[in-house]
Amino acid sequence: MELKQYFKKIKDAEASISEAYPLIVSSETEDGGKPGVVVEVSRREAARAIVENRAVLASEEQKQAHWEQVSARKKMAEKIELSRRLQIAIVSDSGLRDAAIRDENAEGPKGSK
Repeated sequence: MELKQYFKKIKDAEASISEAYPLIVSSETEDGGKPGVVVEVSRREAARAIVENRAVLASEEQKQAHWEQVSARKKMAEKIELSRRLQIAIVSDSGLRDAAIRDENAEGPKGSK
């Protein structure tokens, strides 16, 4: 393919993509490209991958599945972060009474003012 034609095809493909960051689905390639991977890329990169037959634009079902997966991963990461921050102390009844007694002793006798 002539270089001018190659870049014209990329420009035409880029113009046909309406989203700024479209989702593309990879195709199997001779150099080991893994098929079926959904990726969000720039319009220019999507056009280039399409022209080079390395990917196609994602269907609505693939887009929906991708965004659900991203949402689930985000929720899982938030849960992990929350559990990392959460600290729980288990205090027995006797430990609670001892802490209450220490607090009363620290305040001093009642009515001494």
